[in-house]
Parts: sequence; structure tokens; C-alpha cells
Amino acid sequence: MTASVSIDFISDVVCPWCALGATALEQAIANVAGEVSVELTYKPFELNPNMPPEGEKAVEHLMRKYGRTAEDVAAGKAMQIARGEAIGFTFDLEKRSHFYNTFDAHRLLLWALQEGRQVALKKILLRGYFTDGQNPSDRETLVRLAAEAGLDAAAAQEVLTSGAFAKEVRELEAFYQQRGINSVPAMILNGRHLVSGSQSVEYYEQMLRQMAKEPAEA
Repeated sequence: MTASVSIDFISDVVCPWCALGATALEQAIANVAGEVSVELTYKPFELNPNMPPEGEKAVEHLMRKYGRTAEDVAAGKAMQIARGEAIGFTFDLEKRSHFYNTFDAHRLLLWALQEGRQVALKKILLRGYFTDGQNPSDRETLVRLAAEAGLDAAAAQEVLTSGAFAKEVRELEAFYQQRGINSVPAMILNGRHLVSGSQSVEYYEQMLRQMAKEPAEA
């Protein structure tokens, strides 16, 4: 009998470590298929909730926000690129020129969950930003990427223009912040076990098998 594990994956679509974690987790889930059934849900976290519409240049943003030097930023980019290559995720950080606000992207992801296409949309949003350098705060871009994920473009446009899911995003963000999650990625397995940071495929596999042996929180 296949055991089941639920995962709430708290992340942002402009977070490189979230992209690495999501990619590694996807591979781990594939590797335990037949043994463990995983219910994966992406939950919102905004790295830059006060980012203006035009965004901020990536290098300047990282230096200002985290107190890094240009050399620190370059070293970090090289590390991310290498880790991505090892698991098949392509970072083109020359195209990723800016950091942007992601509130609308998170609204669209909650709608996509309702439509059964959230995981597909998340993957496309991460690729769109980190590989193709697209702007996840631009609504035309979001509608196009939603269509790529198999969602109805007109319905996606309606979600974005109507303000739908704004309250839900804010409530979920507050919920996780109140529980001490102030950096991402963070995963909560079976409602109670926290895994912080971006881990390896092997680590996630081990964790899934371990959690599958334990009952989920009621």
C-alpha cells in the first residue's frame, strides 16, 4: 500500500534557493513514486513585498538588502548556477536583471491550485524568471505563463484584474510569519515537520520515506 505525505512548500518565485529546492523535491518525489504519494501545495512568501512596480536591479538589490559586495554577489551566482546544473535547472542570471514584486504571481498560484495546475504553474514561473529573465510582476507575462501551464488565459486575466485571492495570500503570509518562518524555502511535511533551506534530492527522498512511516497530523 502506498503511503502518503503532505507538503506545504513556502517559497517565492524570485528566490533562487526556492527554485533549487523545488527542483530537487520534484526529482525526489519522482524517485519515490510507487512507495510514497505526495500532496504538494505551494504557499506564498514575498521576499520583497514593498518592491516598486519597476523592480530593482538585481546586483544593486542584493548589495543593498544583504550588505554584500559585488564579489560576494558574483560568488553567490556562481554557486547557484553550479547547483542548478547538477540537478538540471538552468540559471541565466544575466537575463535575470531585476528583482520584482511577486504578489500577483502568488495570487495566480492560489487560483491555479483551485484549478489543479499549481505545480505546473510554479515550475513555469521559476523557469520564466531565472532561465528566461521574464518579469513575474507583469500581468501580460503572468497570463501567458498561465496559459503555458494549461490554464485558461481569459480566466487568469480575470483573476489578476479582479484582485481575487489577495486576502488569501495576505492571510497565508501572516500565518507562516507568525509561526516563525522568515526565510525561504521552508517545507512543512504532514502538518508538523519543518525542513528549512534548499536541500539535496537525496535528503528529500530520505525525508519523504521517513515521513511516510509516520501518521499525518489530524
